[in-house]
Amino acid sequence: MEKNQINYQLIFRRISLVIYDIASVLAASFLAIVMRYEFEYELIPDYFLETILRFLPFNILFTIFIFYGFRLYHSLWAFAGENELQNIIVGCFLSSAVNGVGLFFVKVYNRAVPNSYYFMYCFLLITFTFISRFSYRFLRSTKHKNQNKKNDIRVMIIGAGDAGNSLIKEIVNSNYSTMTIGCIIDDDPKKWGSFIQGIKVAGGREKILECVDVYGIDEIFIAIPSATRKVIKEFLEICKDTECKLRSLPGMYQLVNGEVNVSQLRDVEVEDLLGREPIRVDLDSILGYVSNKVVLVTGGGGSIGSELCRQIAQHKPKKLILLDIYENNAYEVQQELLHKYPQLDLLVLIASVRNTNRMNTIFETYRPDIVYHAAAHKHVPLMETSPNEAVKNNVFGTWKTAQAAAYYGTKKFVMISTDKAVNPTNIMGASKRICEMIIQTFNRHYDTEFVAVRFGNVLGSNGSVIPLFKKQISQGGPVTVTHPDIIRYFMTIPEAVSLVLQAGAYAKGGEIFVLDMGEPVKILDLAKNLIRLSGYKVGEDIEIEFTGLRPGEKLYEELLMEEEGLQDTANSMIHIGKPIELDEMTFFKQLKDLKEESKNESADIRYRIKEIVPTYQIKD
Repeated sequence: MEKNQINYQLIFRRISLVIYDIASVLAASFLAIVMRYEFEYELIPDYFLETILRFLPFNILFTIFIFYGFRLYHSLWAFAGENELQNIIVGCFLSSAVNGVGLFFVKVYNRAVPNSYYFMYCFLLITFTFISRFSYRFLRSTKHKNQNKKNDIRVMIIGAGDAGNSLIKEIVNSNYSTMTIGCIIDDDPKKWGSFIQGIKVAGGREKILECVDVYGIDEIFIAIPSATRKVIKEFLEICKDTECKLRSLPGMYQLVNGEVNVSQLRDVEVEDLLGREPIRVDLDSILGYVSNKVVLVTGGGGSIGSELCRQIAQHKPKKLILLDIYENNAYEVQQELLHKYPQLDLLVLIASVRNTNRMNTIFETYRPDIVYHAAAHKHVPLMETSPNEAVKNNVFGTWKTAQAAAYYGTKKFVMISTDKAVNPTNIMGASKRICEMIIQTFNRHYDTEFVAVRFGNVLGSNGSVIPLFKKQISQGGPVTVTHPDIIRYFMTIPEAVSLVLQAGAYAKGGEIFVLDMGEPVKILDLAKNLIRLSGYKVGEDIEIEFTGLRPGEKLYEELLMEEEGLQDTANSMIHIGKPIELDEMTFFKQLKDLKEESKNESADIRYRIKEIVPTYQIKD
C-alpha cells in the first residue's frame, strides 16, 4: 500500500505539471500576440490568430516532448538549483524556436506573425515554467516551518539494521516523542520494500532526496554505527543538499553496550566530512616511557595541553603535573582527571612560564622526567596587536622552561610548534620559529633530548573556526569567512596529541617532527558544510560574509621549511625535518637584544625578529 501511495504521488505530480505546461503554452501563445498589440484585442488580425491556432496542438506536443527530454518532469523541484534553471531556459528557448519554425510554415495568407511575438512568447513561457517549478520550493519551505511550529518532527532513518530497529522502536513506542518516522533508507536491496515496525524501507541512498521531498522529512538519523568514515561522508554528501538536520550514532560500542536510543544520537560534525578514518596510534606500545615517570605539561589547561594530560593519565605516570597561568581551565581539567582516574597522582600548579624563579623552583622541587611544553600565546590577530607579549611569552617562556629542564635533569623536552612557523607572515608564527631554533640549539649543549612537533589547525580547539561558526549559525548568521580561497590543514585534537606523544617516543634530540595533516580543507567549504549539516540553506537561511584576511593571516600554511627536507619515521604520519645550521654566537646575541627590546615595549620589535628569522614576511 505504501508503495502505491508513493507512485501515486509522483505520477499525480508529473501529470499536474504536464497539464500546467499545456495551459502555459496556451496562455503564452495568446498573451504574446495580445501584448504585441498593447492589449487591444480588436486590433489583432484574424489571420495571425488563425496561424497560431493552426500550429497550437503541434506546439503543445513538441513542448511536452522537449520538456520531457530536459527532465522538467523528473527533477526534484524541492531541491532545484542552477542546473534545473538552466534546463528550463534552454528547454523554453528550444520550444520557442520550434514554435517559430512551425508558425512560419502554417502561416495564413502568407502573413508571418510579427517578430516581437516570438520574444514575448519565449519570455512568457520561461516565466510560467519557472513559477511552476520553483514555487514548489517556497511552498515546501512554508509547510516545513508550519510542521515545526506544531512540534511534529518528521524523521528519516538511514540504516535498517539493529541500531536503526532500536531507534525506531523507541520513537514509535515512546509516549513523549514528538517524532514521526517517515521512511527508512538502506543500501541492501534485499531489504527494499520490507517493513520494520510498520515503517517501509523505501530504497537505497539514491532515494534519499526523493523521500525527503515525498515524506516532508525534517531530520535524518544515520544509524549505522559500524560504517566507516568514508561511507558516512558519502551519505552526508547527499544529505547536506536537503534542509534536514543530521544526527548520527557515535559508534559501534553503543550496540555492544545496548545503549542505542534517541539520547545517544549526536549532531553530525564537520569531522565526519573529512572522509577518512580517525588516525589511530598504538599508544600502549609507545607510552611505556611515560609509565612511572614524572611528567610536566605546561599550558595544561588549553586545548592541546589538556588532551595531552588525558592521554598521559591513561598510562600510569608516577606523577602528572599540570601547569597553567589560567586557573579556571586548570581547575576544570583537574576535576575531570580526578573523576576519571582517582588513583592518578595529579598536581595542578598555577604559574607563568615567563617567571624564571617560579619555573626553576618547580623543576628543582619535582624534577620532571618528561616535559610537554604547550604553553604559548597562539591567537594570530591578537599577537599582531601585542607583538612584545608574543615574544615575552612564546620565545622567552620557552627559553626559561627549557633552561630549567636542562639544569634539573629532564630527560625529554617536547615543544608544541605550529605550521605558522614556516615562512611566517605573523608574529605568532615567527616567535614559534625562534622557539624551534632555541630547542635545536639547546639540544647541542645539554643531555636533555629537546625536540619540537609541528602541526596545523585542530578541529574544535580554542580559537578554532568551528566553535565560531557554530555560534554564528546558532545566532542566525552571518557566518564570517576571511577569504573565499583560504585553506587550512585540519586534524582532531585527540589525533594530533596521539601523534605528538608518538613523536616524543621517537625523539633522539634536535628533531623538528612534522605531522602529516592530510589534505588541506577550504574554509569556505567548511562553513557551507556546517551550515547545511545544521539544517539550513546557504544564502537563504544563513548568509556567508567575507571579512578580508586578518592581520598576519595568509591564504595557506606550509608544514615544512624548504631548506629542511624530510626524513621518514616508523609512522607514515610523522616526518622529521633536518636541523638548520645557524651561528649560535650571533643567535644568542640577537636573543639578548630581542629580550631587551621586548622589555622596553619596542615599537620596532618586528624588524628585530626579521633579523633572527629571515623568512619572516613583515606586512605593513
